[in-house]
Amino acid sequence: QVQLVESGGGLVQPGGSLRLSCAASPFRASDYAIAWFRQAPGKEREGVAYLSLAVGSTYYADSTKGRFTIVRDNTKNTVYLEMNSLKPEDTAVYYCAAAVTGWGLLPTGLHEYGYWGQGTQVTVSS
Repeated sequence: QVQLVESGGGLVQPGGSLRLSCAASPFRASDYAIAWFRQAPGKEREGVAYLSLAVGSTYYADSTKGRFTIVRDNTKNTVYLEMNSLKPEDTAVYYCAAAVTGWGLLPTGLHEYGYWGQGTQVTVSS
C-alpha cells in the first residue's frame, strides 16, 4: 500500500518561493509516477508537475513551466515541488499523488493517479 505525506505549505508573498515535500512509503520506483496537483476554491483539481520515477522524465503544466520544478531524493523516498516566482493565482491546496504505470510512462490524467496524500495549503498573498 502506497502512502504519501505532504508538508511544507504556508503563507508566502508574491514573488516568493516555497518547497513542498512528499514523503512516500517505500515502493518499487520503476513502477510509479509521482505528480503534484492543486485545487483552488471553486475550481477543479489540476496537475502542475509530473515525474517518472523510472527514467526521471518530467512534465509541467503551462501555468507552472519555468517556475516550478519537481525533483526527487531517492535516499529519503521524497519528491519535492520547488516553487519560485509565486503568484496569488498559485494559491491552492497542493496534493502529491502516485500512479502505477508501465516503465518510463508518465501519465498526466487525474484519474490515472490512484494514491493521494492529504494535501497542504499554499497561500500567496501580501
